[in-house]
Amino acid sequence: MVYKELPNNFLVEELLELSIKSGAEAAEVYQSKSLSRPVFFEANRLKQLESSQSEGTALRLWRNGCPGLAVAYGPVEPQALVERALALSQLNQPEAVELNGDSKPSYPNLGEDVPIEKLVEWGKEAIAIIRDAYPDVICTSEWECDVETTRLVNTKGLDCHYSDTTLSCYVEAEWVRGDDFLSVSDGQTKRGNLQPDRVAHQILQRLAWAKENVTPPNGRVPVLFTSKAADMLWGTVQAALNAKRVLEKASPWVERIGTPVMSPILTLYQDPKAGPYSCPFDDEGIPTQSLVFIQNGVLQHFYCDRTTGRQLNMASTGNGFRPGLGSYPTPGLFNFLIQPGGESLQQLIQYLDDGLIVDQILGSNGGISGDFSINVDLGYRVQNGHIIGRVKDTMVAGNVYTVLKQLVKLGDDADWNGSCYTPSLLVEGLSSTGKQN
Repeated sequence: MVYKELPNNFLVEELLELSIKSGAEAAEVYQSKSLSRPVFFEANRLKQLESSQSEGTALRLWRNGCPGLAVAYGPVEPQALVERALALSQLNQPEAVELNGDSKPSYPNLGEDVPIEKLVEWGKEAIAIIRDAYPDVICTSEWECDVETTRLVNTKGLDCHYSDTTLSCYVEAEWVRGDDFLSVSDGQTKRGNLQPDRVAHQILQRLAWAKENVTPPNGRVPVLFTSKAADMLWGTVQAALNAKRVLEKASPWVERIGTPVMSPILTLYQDPKAGPYSCPFDDEGIPTQSLVFIQNGVLQHFYCDRTTGRQLNMASTGNGFRPGLGSYPTPGLFNFLIQPGGESLQQLIQYLDDGLIVDQILGSNGGISGDFSINVDLGYRVQNGHIIGRVKDTMVAGNVYTVLKQLVKLGDDADWNGSCYTPSLLVEGLSSTGKQN
């Protein structure tokens, strides 16, 4: 699978030229294309191979200071797209035209394509490892190589583009034991080479922990979130670090720069070159940067786009991203990392006299308020430092900000959940309610 360049590069220049000739004083074109060939396994067998390709073009222009944004997917009729953007500009109020200046940076393409045959081989290997140990388990999985190419050009002379190739997999094992149904899933996102044996053994470990169903603890108990489940907590933190939420006075950390906001063992940062994702520039053409948000529990920075930064008298941090092709840039995050601790998951488990491990959840984070109440989709009870079995029909409730102030330990097992890199973490008492046998 080879794909690195956006087709019809003359389209961009034509759109910009037509925009200026039609009366716009400034314009930009954002192009995005992705090519993916996922491999699907169902009921332990290879089910299908697919090829999925998408291509989109967004034209944003300003006439008399009023912005208009028009989007086309697939083939583009340049004049029609320009006219649509001009028509929409008549419905908007004037704004400052903020475009990045004359620059044509060169960014290397990152990642390498993996042939379909290799994806199939990895899928078969993972399923074979799981079923060798548990023949009754039914496996479903998806293995994918995705190539994404982005280009941003404007009338001030900016022209930047890059391609990014990422490998990912997702494996789910279903185990039916009479009227008891157990589903364990795991995955991986990498560059160059996935590790089917590692994914399979992580699932095997959880199947072994879940052999027995046990009564869940009730009341306030220590809770260990695995790296897979810990991601639930960070959505709230990311919202609180958003400069737009600061501008709206919605973040609890307004005017808290330089003060402690969470446990001193926590350091949170972004890195545009980390892990399986790359992001050399944001959707406004501003180079991205490494940035420490919280260092040893102390708030250091918020992240912002150009417009929000201007309103707060701060420079853009290179975090202006479009939620969708048809959206204007807004503050967004990429490659959000939590600095790991120094102890293994097994060592963290040994700290628990009577507690709960949360590995898979149903529900989402509590938003900017931080309050959450989640159903534990897959969890285990720990007594005297040993896992004694799986808990069912259990809920855990608390507040993210409180949890992160009461953090006890961080694991050394950080892993990627999407673009969030987080270790497992052990926190003090959360409210646990469960159905008693």
